[in-house]
Amino acid sequence: EIAHDTLKHDFRNIDPSKTRILLFEGGERILPTYPAELSAEAEKSLATLGVSVRVKALVSDIRPNLVIIKRDEAMEEIRCHTVVWAAGVQASALGRAIGKATGASVDRGGRIAVEPDLSVPGYPDIFIIGDLANYTHQGERPLPGIAPVAMEEGKYVARVVAARVAGKPAPRFHYVDRGNMAIVGQASAVAEIGRLRFSGYFAWLAWLFVHLMKLVEFENRVLVFVQWAWYYFSRNRAARLITGETAAACES
Repeated sequence: EIAHDTLKHDFRNIDPSKTRILLFEGGERILPTYPAELSAEAEKSLATLGVSVRVKALVSDIRPNLVIIKRDEAMEEIRCHTVVWAAGVQASALGRAIGKATGASVDRGGRIAVEPDLSVPGYPDIFIIGDLANYTHQGERPLPGIAPVAMEEGKYVARVVAARVAGKPAPRFHYVDRGNMAIVGQASAVAEIGRLRFSGYFAWLAWLFVHLMKLVEFENRVLVFVQWAWYYFSRNRAARLITGETAAACES
């Protein structure tokens, strides 16, 4: 959308709307944590935006002006001038520092394996929440590092502290999953809320409503709503590029 709409008329010598966008997914489908039918709807929405989705595709090698993709046993070379690698998520360095000081287990992403009450093993007065916590006491996989999980963890730890001050026991943490949503593009999203699964425009509206309601203060909600409305009708996002000689002049 940025290439096809926002930056479309910002250059004299290039046409950003001719941008070729490829999305590679190493698994069987995109959005693998969602039901298969929602993954299919997301792929359809991406196709309408001009995005070519290729599954079972892994980046095998990156060379100057070249990216090599492996699909099954076949290799594909993609010529490109600039490569930006931004895959994966790494936790704050604080996690490894705490792990080194306490002897707590730290996973590949730098997250600390916590107790059922979100405390560091052997240190009941140190709590870890949010992206830094690896909570494996509920389900086969650790809880995802998303805002709803962090918010519930924060409320839970507050209750634990209050219970300890009052001399009362506190139950173990249990995350209540109220559903998942993913925005795919303008006026398109997928949503899974309990047994309810839907996609498209209404899922997008639900995504907007939920995110607005999670903002603090009524004034912030109104401000963000007005900004979103402006972006929707004008298709003009706050994204601009400084390139070439102008960039060199700015750096000097």
